[in-house]
Amino acid sequence: MKHLLVALLLSSAVMAMAQTRREDIHTDFVLYNKRVALENDLRDRVVARHFAAPLDSNTEDGYLSGCWAVAQFLFDGPAVMQGFDHLFAGYKSLSYDTKRALLEAVYAVAPDRYRQEVNAVMAQEADARLFALCTVYLFRLDMGVENANGLKIGMVERFPGYDTIPVLQELQHYLSFTRKKTPAIAELFAYQQKTGAKTIYSFQRWDRDFGGLAIVQNADGRFVRDENGRLQVFQQLARSGPGLPYFLTNGNTPQGVYSIQGTDISRTNFIGPTPNLQLLLPGEGKWKDYFHDPDSVGGDSLQRYRELLPPGWRDYTPMMEAWSAGAIGRTEIIAHGTTIDPEYFKGRPFYPLTPTMGCLCAKELWNPTTGHLLVSEQNNLVNAFLSTPGRKGFLIVVNLDDQRKAVSREEVERLIDKNPRR
Repeated sequence: MKHLLVALLLSSAVMAMAQTRREDIHTDFVLYNKRVALENDLRDRVVARHFAAPLDSNTEDGYLSGCWAVAQFLFDGPAVMQGFDHLFAGYKSLSYDTKRALLEAVYAVAPDRYRQEVNAVMAQEADARLFALCTVYLFRLDMGVENANGLKIGMVERFPGYDTIPVLQELQHYLSFTRKKTPAIAELFAYQQKTGAKTIYSFQRWDRDFGGLAIVQNADGRFVRDENGRLQVFQQLARSGPGLPYFLTNGNTPQGVYSIQGTDISRTNFIGPTPNLQLLLPGEGKWKDYFHDPDSVGGDSLQRYRELLPPGWRDYTPMMEAWSAGAIGRTEIIAHGTTIDPEYFKGRPFYPLTPTMGCLCAKELWNPTTGHLLVSEQNNLVNAFLSTPGRKGFLIVVNLDDQRKAVSREEVERLIDKNPRR
């Protein structure tokens, strides 16, 4: 009994040290004058000035930076369209990175303006990833079967060996996908109680313009609640700035199972100093790390991935998005906070949440006078995950349905109510 008491005290001490107080998190990057200076610089220099310059080898880097800013902050207007016009006119001479940045930015803010230009690029594009970017742009304009079949035929003609190229394999699946009803969420909860892995669930919509909610299920199967017994939920956006499909770099967060490797602090100003959750996609890094199994050095990793899910979910193809994204080469998708001023996105359905380049981004609001956090769903989520022993586990992203509204607490609580060990 004495040894057990000592162990419990040590465990509590470690847990207390692992958690972070919101009041102690600070960054100068969110101060009012710095935010104003950043916005002016982004709009006036990075976008407007660069996009107004004649396009040549000396100015191309500026155009690349401008496209990045457009895709992340969703800038629009005549100066942006002028820059796009210049880039399409000189497309053949651009580097791969600039071509990709252009197509991502056009997808982000000009959904129907450049059909002709994108069609022309696609007809000549020999790079599979850039071809895929063109295809999803044109598919979004018309998701009918006839257009999808025409795009698939064009892909086969352009890339006869498409079925050996992971990004085109997934593009073909994306063009053919028929959405089915999500399996019973209660099965996920019940299965976790058998496996005993600490698990975060991030419930999202098919339309990622609408925010989601995350919850934490501890190793004993119970859900993290506050001191009054109320379920803790955490606002989380799974939309990227460009809003691209899950299998493309800088696309929306893929559905599926991620491996939680612990926590870290980012040195990236736009993410900020709030502890983040380090995640691995399937195939990113070593399998023994992904499965939390030091003996996992071989075997059928796909089968083991499927076995992370209950039987009724293993043939539900959206859960393979994370697997496919990892196979294609997506990396560094984590769950983090944000220092980005939400006012860039005022009027959009996900406001005041902020999009990223494909990560799960929790709501954070900062005091622009002191630089301290006012609200941090991210810090609350990390503390909830660390409130019981263990820094590793799994995170499962699931689209619930296609309602055009943010996932609500009431919806998630109803899902929990169907679980016998709440």
